[in-house]
Amino acid sequence: MENGHHPKEPDIYAATTVAEIHATLQHLHQQEASVTQRLNDLIASQKDLSRELGRLDLLRAHLGTQAVNTRAISNGMLSEAASTASRISSAVKKLDREQSNVKATLEVVEQVAELKACVLGVHGSMGAPQDWETAAGYLQRASKIPEEVINGSFAEEIVPTAEVPDAPRVTLNAAAESLCGLFLREFEKATKEGDGSKVTRFFKLFPLIGRTDVGLDAYGRYVCQGVASRARTNLNSALPAQRNEGFFYANVLTKLFEHIAQIVDSHQPLVEQHYGEGMMGKVIERLQIEADVQGGILLDTWHDERKIDRKLTDVRSYAFSFLVQSYLPSQKPERTNSPANTGRPSEDEGADMKEVDALLGESALMLGRWALYSRFLSSKCAPPEPSGPMSIDHGLIMPQFLATSNLCRKVSKHLVEPFNIMTTFFFRRSVEKAFQMEESPSDLSLNPTKPLGANPPFITSVVDDVMYIVNQVLQRSLATSQRAVVGSVVPDVGRVLNLDFIGMIQRKMQYDCYPKPIIQGGLPPEDKVIAFLVLINNLDIANDYIKRIIDTHLGGRNEENFAGPDAAPTASLEDLFPFGHDSTFVENTLKSMEKSFSVKTGELLNDSIQVVFHQVLKPRVRPILTEAFRDIDYAPSDNADNTVPDEEGNEIDNADLVKSRFDRGWGALVRPVKRILTPANFDRLMTIAMTYLATALEKRIKSCYGRVNELGAVRLERDIAGIVSAAVAGGKYGLRDAFTKCTQMTLIMNMEDDEWEELVHQKPGEALIPWVMDSEERKRVRAIVKERV
Repeated sequence: MENGHHPKEPDIYAATTVAEIHATLQHLHQQEASVTQRLNDLIASQKDLSRELGRLDLLRAHLGTQAVNTRAISNGMLSEAASTASRISSAVKKLDREQSNVKATLEVVEQVAELKACVLGVHGSMGAPQDWETAAGYLQRASKIPEEVINGSFAEEIVPTAEVPDAPRVTLNAAAESLCGLFLREFEKATKEGDGSKVTRFFKLFPLIGRTDVGLDAYGRYVCQGVASRARTNLNSALPAQRNEGFFYANVLTKLFEHIAQIVDSHQPLVEQHYGEGMMGKVIERLQIEADVQGGILLDTWHDERKIDRKLTDVRSYAFSFLVQSYLPSQKPERTNSPANTGRPSEDEGADMKEVDALLGESALMLGRWALYSRFLSSKCAPPEPSGPMSIDHGLIMPQFLATSNLCRKVSKHLVEPFNIMTTFFFRRSVEKAFQMEESPSDLSLNPTKPLGANPPFITSVVDDVMYIVNQVLQRSLATSQRAVVGSVVPDVGRVLNLDFIGMIQRKMQYDCYPKPIIQGGLPPEDKVIAFLVLINNLDIANDYIKRIIDTHLGGRNEENFAGPDAAPTASLEDLFPFGHDSTFVENTLKSMEKSFSVKTGELLNDSIQVVFHQVLKPRVRPILTEAFRDIDYAPSDNADNTVPDEEGNEIDNADLVKSRFDRGWGALVRPVKRILTPANFDRLMTIAMTYLATALEKRIKSCYGRVNELGAVRLERDIAGIVSAAVAGGKYGLRDAFTKCTQMTLIMNMEDDEWEELVHQKPGEALIPWVMDSEERKRVRAIVKERV
């Protein structure tokens, strides 16, 4: 049936004709026949259901009989089998217990027999044969017997004999003590005689008799004697003249650490083979005690011989008078190489920079050697690293005995603290001297026709000098591999750069070469403008230098400008600072210094670029625009000619006149500045200039209200586009964004009426052009053009 619906059944009560009544009667006969057939089918199937129910009753009767038989079998036959199985199981368990007891008894008997053999063997070996290895072997065998067996009453009853009447524990302890004393005497005798084979022989025997600590202690004293002897020889055999050599003490300290490392490397296999894995740590701790003594003597001697305290006093008392005077506007600090300074005592008398530099070099070398030594011992004493996906790398951990050692404290007091103080002084004094000896680039001129007497970038000598020292100081500080050094020196370098380096440039800008016009409304003196531009370049190049230096030390490219073409590859921070998360701390400290310097230079750069624009460019922008639009008519008649008189009175085509005039004036203004500034600084200046120029053009377009017809609007759009093209020529394409409003204004002025109507009725979000003006402002711009035809 269509759509799955049954046809409507005829209703006898709704019949109106005889035919409808017959149809309804026929339908009722069909229903009766269908119901009768279904009832007959149900009656026929009742017989089959009755037969199946009978079969089910018969099966139930059979199952009941089987259940009775099953219960009878379970209660009769299987109950006896179950009780028999239970008796057998109990008997087996009892037999197992008896067998286990027999085995335990036999094991005790065997252990007691083994104990008796060991006791008699020890006694026999220590008698006339004096076979120490065999006696130690018997003691080692006895150590494997359980304590309860050795101390048990059965062993005390069975083991003693007429030759060895004491209890087994007493006999074994006495033998171990006797052998320990004997081995110790023989070991020390061998060490005095220098008999290496006997030293090794008796060193192997201590673990066998259970005296591991005694053996390791004796071995530690033995190797420490060699360390002490060689350290004293290295220090005392030098002549006084040799001690004054630059790296004498650093070399002696290096030899001490190398000797200890050599001992650890060469003796570790022997110790761990006979004493167990990780037992070399006990010897290392004993070696560190000797290293504390010898290294402490060395550092104390260095501290006294090099007169470190006096140097620190000189460094702390240095006044930095040149830098301090620069803070006073009324007093201009004099350069050290000026004629007025010829007879003046040198400011270096208070602290000799060469001596400080030499001390820093030697200190850095010693700190680097200490770092390598600490890393070596820490790796040797490090516990096995956990493996697996959930394991976390916490870095190398310095063992407690090393972190709290006397040598570690002396390294901090005699090396780290003076290094930090002298490095900060050395850097600040270098900055001061760089400004005292500052040289500016020669023969710079704003005259485009005059050649420049130097090569770009045009900066003063102070930038290269200071940045070289920055790299040297950071490189030396990182080479110490000391977190305490980096945590002190790097922030100090950043503070000196921000306060003194940038501060000195800022004060020079403010007091020495601020580009201020001498006559109201005039232009600043050329020399002031050039000097100011050079100082701006100083900031830009210095900022770039700092980024490259930090990148180099963070593991980036190795700059030849700083490291030199023959320098070794820079080690990674993870290699230089392996302990804990020190490398992350160092990385963050370096990045923080770079960010601080970048922010400081960025602020001063933005301010100084604003000064250049307002003092040099801005006063000439409006005259240039006025000249460019001079005698230009934007309401010409249809039959007017397209010519204007030039400066000589000749008639010329004005199609590109505005652009050419602007290009000539703008080029004369910008090109002299462009060839002095760095590209980045010129881009900064142009960004400000384009914003101002765009605003000036917008005002000029609006000032043409009522003086522009349709033909003039076309010319105005062409002239504005020409000015924009000339202004951004040679700069970044993004400079055009400043003129978006200008171009949209001329676009609206030249729209056809139907285009304008479509724009007016556009809903927000439907515009294809991202307008920078709202609808009201667009209407005002449209009205600039006089009544349209």
